[in-house]
Amino acid sequence: MDNKVLVNLIVPELNQTYDVYLPVNKKMGNIIILLNKAVYELSGGDYLLSDKNKLYNALTKELYQPDVLLINTDIKNGTKLVLVS
Repeated sequence: MDNKVLVNLIVPELNQTYDVYLPVNKKMGNIIILLNKAVYELSGGDYLLSDKNKLYNALTKELYQPDVLLINTDIKNGTKLVLVS
C-alpha cells in the first residue's frame, strides 16, 4: 500500500481515536472533508459535519494547510493526528 498511510486519528470532541488509511496523493483539504464524513458516520451522527475542521499533528502541533498534498507533509505510518472543528 504505497499510496496510503495508516494514521491514528484523535477526535477530542468525542473522546475517541480511529485508525484510518489516508491517500498520499490527495490534498489535505480533501482529506479533512473525508475524515469529517467518516467520523460523522462512525460516531452515528454524534460528530457534526462542518466545513471549518482543522487537522493537526498531535506531536508537533503543526496545522496542515488545505492546499498541500499529504505526500508533501510529515505524515507517515503511525502519525497521530487531531481533528477539531
